[in-house]
Amino acid sequence: MAFENQEKAKAYWKENLRLMGILLAIWFTVSYLFGIVLVDVLNAFTIGGAKLGFWFSQQGAIYVFVVLIFVYVWRMNVLDKKYNVEEE
Repeated sequence: MAFENQEKAKAYWKENLRLMGILLAIWFTVSYLFGIVLVDVLNAFTIGGAKLGFWFSQQGAIYVFVVLIFVYVWRMNVLDKKYNVEEE
């Protein structure tokens, strides 16, 4: 990856770190807060016949993690094009 100048490289990494921070916050919220801390509150609701807290801890966190991977790939491709460092 060759950047035009040092400022573009710093801006690229700043945006990359911001994106990773947002995605990690979502992952933390879904896997830890919804699956462990708030499980009793969420168990008052059901999804597909299972309690919502149980669903998040057993399946929902995995589904969200896979979706976050695809979102990261998509957003990084956009970011690469923005800074003209995309792969061919």
